Amino acid sequence: MQTEMAGLIKADLAALTNEAQRLAIAPAVEPAVPGGQGDFSFAQTLKNAVRSVDDQDQAAAVKMADVETGKSDDLVGAMLASQQASLSFSMLMQVRNKVMGAVDELIKLPV
Repeated sequence: MQTEMAGLIKADLAALTNEAQRLAIAPAVEPAVPGGQGDFSFAQTLKNAVRSVDDQDQAAAVKMADVETGKSDDLVGAMLASQQASLSFSMLMQVRNKVMGAVDELIKLPV
């Protein structure tokens, strides 16, 4: 059961990675490597991802506000920033759903 679930998780992660590469989205977050020792903090990585998505959303909101108030005439840039923020949020929600599904499966495992 554990091997099957690990295989499913690996397949889902591979699918997400392929989709991100297909969309040519640069990784929003690099793995946390405190002290250069190769330590990986999943919680910190998720915090960084949420912060990055929030930063993109705020930047898009500023660009849209500038276009609406007449400070800028870059409507295309504002719309692109808005779409990028929307895609980043959607991807973050997909990752969240996959993680929650994996946690639910782990909880169901017999001890």
